Amino acid sequence: MKILIAEFAVGTDIEKSLIPEGAAMLKTLAESFVRVGHEVYYPSAGTEIGAGTSLKSTVENFGQVVEREAKKCDAGLLIAPDGMLPELNRALEENTVNLGCSPESAACCADKVLCTEVLKKAGIRVPEIAERAEKGKKYVIKPRFGCGAEATSLVTEFEKTEAFIANDCIASEYIEGKHLSVSLIAGEKPLPLTVNRQFIEFGEKKAGDEENSEKTGISGIKYNGSLTPYRTPRKEELYETAISAVKCLGCFGYVGVDIVLSDLPYVVDVNPRPTASLFGISRVMKEEIGDLLLRNRFGELPDSVRIEGEYHFSKDMLGELFGKN
Repeated sequence: MKILIAEFAVGTDIEKSLIPEGAAMLKTLAESFVRVGHEVYYPSAGTEIGAGTSLKSTVENFGQVVEREAKKCDAGLLIAPDGMLPELNRALEENTVNLGCSPESAACCADKVLCTEVLKKAGIRVPEIAERAEKGKKYVIKPRFGCGAEATSLVTEFEKTEAFIANDCIASEYIEGKHLSVSLIAGEKPLPLTVNRQFIEFGEKKAGDEENSEKTGISGIKYNGSLTPYRTPRKEELYETAISAVKCLGCFGYVGVDIVLSDLPYVVDVNPRPTASLFGISRVMKEEIGDLLLRNRFGELPDSVRIEGEYHFSKDMLGELFGKN
């Protein structure tokens, strides 16, 4: 089969800081599909991954390249910022077989307010979205539409100022606990892959924010890699939570469910696309991720996957591996 894998950072070169993670996911997927006998094509604005065939693209024509090349391929998979994913997945779906989430499901996951409401209605524990700050509590401020720890802060106070509203931010209660994620293949028969430990760093805001930081207790939140798998006696509880989340959101394909494990598991984000954890998973999972994604769409998934050993990576490590071309 001919497989199109379109990763936004590599395909546009618009945000160089995101290229290492994007290239790591893209290379992992491309190499897997090639190993199981398929041809891989990927848009690139300059980054080469050493697997598959690159197709010249730019930030201006990325969507057009996806649409054009999808017509020539048997199946495709997209990795892009959550807010752009619905539109790009629609272009993919109209021209080939989409191995990922539907545009509708991706749109629901991208909207943190809507996603929270859907999960809460289904009885899945989520951090409450707050309208005002209460003394003694901490809150996570983040864009309503965003991915990862992008523009995310931990605060003790907040006000819904004009800037807050203009930037379309939300404030949700901060849950103390272990920062984990569950990676799984969602579909008719959801297949959990691993529980991952996420390394989240809390640090000072940039220079110039000192006065504001002192007043509101602001600290930045930054994702800095994962440990795969994270061994915990609560694995089945975490798997059940993640499966319930992707089912009620109608997800399909590879999904990463971010969970804070406190006295109970709280779902804090649902990523309807491959995530950086895949880079580590591919090094401990005996099955090929490419084969699993195709079997999810065209065949039947196994009951479980085989995991041997563990793998830890940091963002700095990905930068060293994929930061230079």
